[in-house]
Amino acid sequence: MCYRVCVSALFVILLSLDSRDCSSSIQYDVPSKISFNTVQAWAVKLGTELYHFGEFITRKKEVQDSFKSAQIESRDGEKLVQSMADDIRAMMELKISAVKRIVEAAENMAFDKQNEPVNEDFQFFNSKEMEDLYDDMSLTTTPEPDFTMENWINRPASKNMHLQQNHHFSHIPVNTNFSSVHVPTNVYAWAPEVIKGIHWSEGLDTHFINNYQSDPTLSWQYFGSSTGFMRHYPAMKWRADPVDIYDCRTRAWYMEAAASPKDVVILVDRSGSMTGQRRDIAKHVVTNILDTLGNNDFVSVMTFADTVEEIVPCFEDSLVQATLANLRELKLGLDNFETMEIANFSAALTKAFELLEIYRNNSGGANCNQAIMLVTDGVPYNYKELFEKYNWKYDTPVRVFTYLIGREVKVADVREVKWMACANRGFYVHLSTLAEVRERVLEHVNVLARPLVLQREKHPVVWTPVYANVTDPKVADYLWEQRERAEQKERFMSQRRDKVLFNSEQEQNRRWKITQMKQGQYSELGNSQYQLMTSVSMPVYDLRHNENITENVLINEAYWVSVTKESVEENGQKEMRIARLLGVAGTDVPLSEIQALMTPYKIGVNGYAFMVTNNGYILIHPDLRPVFQQILKPSYNSVDMIEVELFDDERSPRNFSKELTALRKEIIDQKTGNKIMNVKYHMEDMKRVSRGKRHYFWTGISDSQFTLVVSIPENYGRHRITPPPTDDIHRLSLTSKNISARQYLSEKWSVHPDWLYCRHYERTFSSPEEELSYFLERVAKPGWRWPAKPRPPEHHKNKGHEKHNEGSEVRERNKAPNVTPRNEYYCDHGLMQALVYDARNTAWFNKSISESATDEKAAEFIQRFGFITAFLATHSGLTRWETHPPKDHDDKNEFGKQWPRAIDEVWYRRAVEQHYVDPLSFVYSVELSTEKFPLNVSNAMVTAAHAVFHGDGHRKAPAAVVGFQFKHERLAEWFQNITSNCEHSKECITCNVTDNWDCYLVDSNGWIIVSEDSSQTGQFFGKVRPDIMMKLVEEEVFKTVHIIDYQAVCFREKKITNPASMILTPLENLRLIMVWLIATSVWFYNSIALSLAQASSYTFDYGAYQYENDETDDPTMTKPATTRLLERDFEKLVLINRTRPTPCDREMYLYQLEYKNLDEKLNKPVKECDRPFYAQLVNYTNMLLVVVDAMCAKQDVPIYPIDATEVQYNESLPCLKHMHPLYRKTPNSCIRNHTEESNIDMCGRCSLIGKSFLWIPLSVVFLIQYFQC
Repeated sequence: MCYRVCVSALFVILLSLDSRDCSSSIQYDVPSKISFNTVQAWAVKLGTELYHFGEFITRKKEVQDSFKSAQIESRDGEKLVQSMADDIRAMMELKISAVKRIVEAAENMAFDKQNEPVNEDFQFFNSKEMEDLYDDMSLTTTPEPDFTMENWINRPASKNMHLQQNHHFSHIPVNTNFSSVHVPTNVYAWAPEVIKGIHWSEGLDTHFINNYQSDPTLSWQYFGSSTGFMRHYPAMKWRADPVDIYDCRTRAWYMEAAASPKDVVILVDRSGSMTGQRRDIAKHVVTNILDTLGNNDFVSVMTFADTVEEIVPCFEDSLVQATLANLRELKLGLDNFETMEIANFSAALTKAFELLEIYRNNSGGANCNQAIMLVTDGVPYNYKELFEKYNWKYDTPVRVFTYLIGREVKVADVREVKWMACANRGFYVHLSTLAEVRERVLEHVNVLARPLVLQREKHPVVWTPVYANVTDPKVADYLWEQRERAEQKERFMSQRRDKVLFNSEQEQNRRWKITQMKQGQYSELGNSQYQLMTSVSMPVYDLRHNENITENVLINEAYWVSVTKESVEENGQKEMRIARLLGVAGTDVPLSEIQALMTPYKIGVNGYAFMVTNNGYILIHPDLRPVFQQILKPSYNSVDMIEVELFDDERSPRNFSKELTALRKEIIDQKTGNKIMNVKYHMEDMKRVSRGKRHYFWTGISDSQFTLVVSIPENYGRHRITPPPTDDIHRLSLTSKNISARQYLSEKWSVHPDWLYCRHYERTFSSPEEELSYFLERVAKPGWRWPAKPRPPEHHKNKGHEKHNEGSEVRERNKAPNVTPRNEYYCDHGLMQALVYDARNTAWFNKSISESATDEKAAEFIQRFGFITAFLATHSGLTRWETHPPKDHDDKNEFGKQWPRAIDEVWYRRAVEQHYVDPLSFVYSVELSTEKFPLNVSNAMVTAAHAVFHGDGHRKAPAAVVGFQFKHERLAEWFQNITSNCEHSKECITCNVTDNWDCYLVDSNGWIIVSEDSSQTGQFFGKVRPDIMMKLVEEEVFKTVHIIDYQAVCFREKKITNPASMILTPLENLRLIMVWLIATSVWFYNSIALSLAQASSYTFDYGAYQYENDETDDPTMTKPATTRLLERDFEKLVLINRTRPTPCDREMYLYQLEYKNLDEKLNKPVKECDRPFYAQLVNYTNMLLVVVDAMCAKQDVPIYPIDATEVQYNESLPCLKHMHPLYRKTPNSCIRNHTEESNIDMCGRCSLIGKSFLWIPLSVVFLIQYFQC
């Protein structure tokens, strides 16, 4: 009846209205205006009804009663962080102990066996070539090329084995009875030094297996040889897609263990003679040197001719930290230098020495080793006076490595360049082809390792920064380019199908919009394909002191001869003094294993722990986001802690406060302390924001460069729920006649999938719930014992390496130690206790609500909302849910399977925060709708959550969160029914009777939950009505929170050659014909040459020579010679802008409801079109009811964007960070000198062109590239 009256009144009003401009002032008639009291009544009624329904469906009173017997325990942050640090340190000791055994075994085996001859029929498990004996479909993803002269080489095939998937090794098929060997593409497996190492290292299998049996938490174990191969356990089929560019010697765990940190100045000759192939070789040398540097190293790259210039101008007169981002910047800068004039070696060497001296005197940079790398094609003389002035008078602190480039070199050049290296504790290399660059550049690592090897006793333990398993950072650029190529192909095909449609403005706008959505920042799906980890590694030394050394020497500038150097020892044996690094041994530690030891259930909701390295970079942090669109970010492993811990101040981007930097310094210095700070943090894919006080506690992890930090909310983080001491699981099972606690978990339950409740080392389970059920059954049985925390077995270091006598002593030394008894499982007693307590006291939750219903409105509520899912999540990670009325089959995934992470779910975190705003309120939310991921409103669900706290008078702590979930359309109907009626007036205007008023339900972060236009559901209110949102901000109803994402990725356009600039003259056509003829001829000849290369002991870098002129850093990407010709046939509109993902900063403005004095702010009348809205808080909710006068024109006012936009700086991000450096702590270990190093005469290696036929096809290939430029 009221509805009809309102419609009639509205009809009369409309007839009486004159035409007018809606933007002008409106003279209101009483019947056309919604009153403030009406809006207030709607908010009260909606909130009250929702509250009663939520209270009924969740049975929150019964849940609260379930925790009556629980105890409240004060959370001592200092004890908590120290306990976690002790547990992590104990785990680290286990890993270090395993690596020490590998190191000792490898050194002894190499001493005893590395000179033994290897039979021609010797076979080994080659990771890239071996096949699964039981898998007919087993194929290698990177097969060796088929050579036409393959039958010339009679080499045994790889041994094969049966592989089986193992959940402990990321479900990769492995064989835990053997190890296998990975040989890089640029290394020949049957080269004498390589095959000898593969042969003697087979004995490591026994030690690998013993380590794994002693500590079943061990991940991959490996020994990386200085010759290039890597023996890894367990054995597996190496699957590198699309190509294998893995070389263990360029990985962080190898580089940082092989030598102490270093400052490196690279001098590149850019005189007029350094053109063509020499320039390409020089660039490749520099690139490979940079690939051997890590976060603890510092570098500068300069080019010199008449003047000396930095390759990156903003890095001038300084060394930069060798992070991925900085190395990328340096590599890109290599494309910009041009050759000209005459080289001024004196100026270049002087500048390099002076720069290193400044850093040495100020203890800056790496503060350890220092080196100059000189890349040139010849020097006029040896510049002895400069070395005397800058190096020798200081006891030669700077090593000099020289790289002489060119096939035809003068004897004087060889003599002088080699003298420069030998006289300054360095190494000389002669390079004539790109194929040999990788192997020769890596020689400097062995030279820098000499002091380590000579002292022999110390094996520095190195922990790496975070990295992603076997993925090479260069692959990210390759994968991005592959995507762009696929997009380019699709555009070509689309235009070919329908050119008119493709060229239309509508289609181009649609494609542009898709491109923008693809470049969105925060929905980073697919992270699971990358396993983040750290590694612990130690160097492995050659225990021999002397050896015959064979060196290639150029005679009379005509031919090369092999010369064996000898020196007479006291015992009469003629051998050279050596100090050789055999390699590096290590093991991986997945970050998930460390996170499990951080006991998140003890930290509580909205608290977390993280770890920081000596550089201030994040090792573990819940906000570390290393992946973008399933591709690793360019600088994912150098994210600073102050880039993720966002403190709540109004400072501009990268203008960090002194208080924050002081906190950072204390943490890096591994001091123990605590501090309370105001912070802001984002949730739900950077769409929501919250602010508050956090209490930070930190302490260093002894014997490592890591610091552990625990962050706890200041209010509800002070206390935690614990079960009473009498509720021991095993004791309760025995008193209940061996009845298992499994009975409390019958159906519809889940546990946190990332928490360590119990882990069985020998059995595999399909789910965490199945594994937990297994252990609950075992706990109930007599004889159960809680396993102790594993400790490292005692390590007995073998003494007397100087005396290696054959016989029983050697045999005993090579035997594997006795296998240490181990537990077959591990359980967290405290977490299991809490879980069983929660399970027993909430077992009733899965009963039908009709069994305990006393409310007469039960049937009405259920009828109104349809199927409702009620859920309960506890602090122990247990989640229960029940559907009302019960369903036999659920069409969608069950609630606990979609949201199993309990205290880490967004609705749990927000509900606990809301408790301190209004302890009776529920937090309502819907899935958010963005341009990239629009919401399907017809299937949308509303989630309501309420925190249940337990207290003992003056203390309280969150025990659980209850809630319910139902279809969005039911809430929309309820909202429409309430806003269509006026309780105190028979004639009134409502939202649904007239189009003059729009009604919205907006949550506490400004997202629309309900709107009359259903398509607006889940959208940001500021995009629908920016004028109203701006007014709410001005009235301080909402607060704008500035969020900066320091881990963002932006897209820089790649500079490519424009084919339109090339005129097809007769000479140009002739050039193209010649290119085609040469390329066709090389196709057959090159396969023969490669076969000959494989037959020799020469190592060949397949990927090194053909990609130097490509813009990408990835050496695996071919660039068809005809690309430029093909693109001429298409219009410019078809071509995409080629981009390169680049680290950048992005900023956004998120919104948060300000509850302080909120009623006073909201109790304001409508002021015509100056304030054409009412806003009221919906009782017992986090929702705001906003009623807007639609007769006032919508105004497009500027509002702070919720979408991320790039922060524009005057410099590139690497330059900006370099100009404002942050504090770092140098590693503790630095071994850079040894008195016996002067006895080592081996300081150079020449190129043996005469023994390789590869120079012919390689020269032809580069001739083709030269013609194409």
